Amino acid sequence: MHVPTMANLMAEGKSPDILFWVGCSGSFDDRAKKITKALVKILNHCKVNFAVLGSEESCTGDPAKRAGNEFTFQVQAHMNIQVLNSYQVKKIVTACPHCFNTLKNEYPELGGNYIVVHHTQLIQDLILSGRLALEGNETFKGKKITFHDPCYLGRANDVYEAPRSLIEKLDAELVEMKRCKANGLCCGAGGAQMFKEAEKGKKEINLERTDDALETKASIIATGCPFCNTMMTDGIKHAEKESEIKVWDIAELIANAADL
Repeated sequence: MHVPTMANLMAEGKSPDILFWVGCSGSFDDRAKKITKALVKILNHCKVNFAVLGSEESCTGDPAKRAGNEFTFQVQAHMNIQVLNSYQVKKIVTACPHCFNTLKNEYPELGGNYIVVHHTQLIQDLILSGRLALEGNETFKGKKITFHDPCYLGRANDVYEAPRSLIEKLDAELVEMKRCKANGLCCGAGGAQMFKEAEKGKKEINLERTDDALETKASIIATGCPFCNTMMTDGIKHAEKESEIKVWDIAELIANAADL
């Protein structure tokens, strides 16, 4: 799999059009690595001139900030901005809405000004520009797919249509949950909740959200966030529906449909 690093390209006197920010989850979590690979397959297939930071990439600081540790966030952010600016990065794509939101909305005030796009937005652009063709694919034709809106993609940044337009490109039937788009329900992993035990209550929030998805009778739950993917997958396991319902990232659906 062809994945150039910024350091290698710069050593050759080249610079990529776009930096792929992989994120902690996409780098270390075994399930999320599959999302990373799916996106790389799409980028390579479309001959997108991209690179990653590799070992020079660090956490954006999002979990620290959400947990209330502003100092740690700023240390992380300044370190990353120094690296990004040294490579004169202009545009960033990421498959993680947490990274997307932090890089896009919180780095500018610390000196990190970049065009930041979510991977669903980039894939949508690749299809609209004719660089990625899905015509004639029948991988997901007629299947019921529901989309779970990540909080940091939807309510925080008003990105609702890009992922849905990609599902429609699959010739699949998009079925919405009763709580969707601006009224979507959190999966329970945002705000650094991913890294702590849940507060006491009658029901885990990811199980509540999984129930929303099950009500649609969809055979596939599509996500656009590695955290959401984990929480929804756990919900499906708890409901013992693993053999009937699959949880896939939008990039995985597109890569499968394009037979990459």
